[in-house]
Amino acid sequence: MFIAGFPAGAWGTNCYLVAPAAGEECVIVDPGHQAAAGVEAMVREHGLKPVAVVLTHGHIDHVASVVPVCGAKDIPAYLHPEDRFMLTDPEKALGRSIGQQLMGELTIGEPADLRELTDGVELELAGLRLTVDHAPGHTKGSVTFRTPATDQVPPVLFSGDLLFAGSIGRTDFPGGSHSAIMRSLARVCLPLDDATVVLSGHGDQTTIGRERATNPYLQQAAGALPAPAAPRRGM
Repeated sequence: MFIAGFPAGAWGTNCYLVAPAAGEECVIVDPGHQAAAGVEAMVREHGLKPVAVVLTHGHIDHVASVVPVCGAKDIPAYLHPEDRFMLTDPEKALGRSIGQQLMGELTIGEPADLRELTDGVELELAGLRLTVDHAPGHTKGSVTFRTPATDQVPPVLFSGDLLFAGSIGRTDFPGGSHSAIMRSLARVCLPLDDATVVLSGHGDQTTIGRERATNPYLQQAAGALPAPAAPRRGM
């Protein structure tokens, strides 16, 4: 499996392009603020052909480029219905103003072909199989995407803002819930193999094994530690 990624825009949100191999069809994960140019550069560099965009949740730092990217490539986007309103009203999703300077750089709205995600569905896209797990807590419509292990590569979890290296997504925005995100960690992350590579919405990659051993939130979800304070990392 081939994965290329880069941090995009003012919030440094990780955008990923995923394909069976370089030179083949690919899926784009979370094209956020100012991600369109980076996506195009990766497509050219690696000879990729995008066939879909998949979104871990609806916050503007993860979806700001979905309209131009989907429009330029004539491809669909996938998002959980609980977060659909965020595409057209991003400030309502945050409970505060984004700021006029940034708003002037954003393309607000839905792509022409927007498809809904449901818990447990398996997407067959670009020769890949992505398993969707609904993981509310950061937002009501947060999801993760899992790829299976192969002989060559371990399983991969695109965790969005559910799980970071050493932390988890913040829960103080509208629709956020610390208790819900802890349940999502227990249901979605704890059953995974330690070798699972975690590619999150912000920061460095990690593994489930490393987080199981060191992340206080994942340890608390497993009942091994008292509850830590709610995090403030991410948008």
